[in-house]
Amino acid sequence: MKSGLPVLIADDEPSMRSMLSQLLQEEGYQVIEAENGDDALEKFKQYPSPLVITDIRMPGLNGVELLQEIKRIKPGTLVIIITSHASIDSVLTALRAGAYDYLTKPFEDISQVMSVVGRAAEQIDLTTKNIYLIDKLKKSNQELEKLNNIFKELSIRDGLTGLYNHRKFQEALALETERGRRYQRTFSLLFFDVDYFKKYNDSYGHLEGDRLLQTLAQLINKRMRKNDLLARYGGEEFVVLLPETPMPQALHLAENIRIIIAEHLFPGRESMPGGNVTVSIGVANFPDDGKDGPSLVKIADRKLYQAKHSGRNRVC
Repeated sequence: MKSGLPVLIADDEPSMRSMLSQLLQEEGYQVIEAENGDDALEKFKQYPSPLVITDIRMPGLNGVELLQEIKRIKPGTLVIIITSHASIDSVLTALRAGAYDYLTKPFEDISQVMSVVGRAAEQIDLTTKNIYLIDKLKKSNQELEKLNNIFKELSIRDGLTGLYNHRKFQEALALETERGRRYQRTFSLLFFDVDYFKKYNDSYGHLEGDRLLQTLAQLINKRMRKNDLLARYGGEEFVVLLPETPMPQALHLAENIRIIIAEHLFPGRESMPGGNVTVSIGVANFPDDGKDGPSLVKIADRKLYQAKHSGRNRVC
């Protein structure tokens, strides 16, 4: 789906437009540039791209207003917001208006930009296939209602593991943060990935790597409470949102998950470092580690990085 996928970029900074355009074109995307929100809206009316990347602050029509107009014209369009102010208010405003995801500039890592765009392209591909399936199978109003319900569920699920996807996690995190601030409630976040996953893929192939991720998701899902949210963040990365959970309980759960994975008899585990498949986990807590979603994810990611560089197969 990536190859030739039209992407509209709206930013009043020529250097930012040029950089994003070059990055996307190198990956095979078809790029349309707009120098502000008004220009972007006119170009979208002529060529309604399935993916739009827009700065949140622009003269004239700003990013959120552009998002709202685009959703009015073509509700299925995915819009990624770029903001230099990663406050919970701006992120929540964009997400509530229907944004797919957001990026914070200046970009610390270009690969993060392409990761967000890549997830959006995958979602567009999945949506296109699902729409085709619905159109093909439409036989009665009753069947259509059933298919629509399936479609809604698929839109928030990861295709490989069946867990919630990145967008569903971002929505849940924003809502939980708002609830925590309003009612002075605590919650925790676990951020983890599979140690040496590339080595496993290189040794046994991507098909076995996919099976490992599916098994890992099932093992962890069995440990979740009804109100917990387990999502695939991307690649071999997973995230767990734990409402009403203070730090000690979150650390205890993280350690249980680490042990369960390390003791599971995954195929090919004997060739992995240490003789088993393991995960490293970073844990963050609201409000002690951060008072908004982006800050919590950043801290959890930093602690995951610390766990990796402290020897892996551990919780930090």
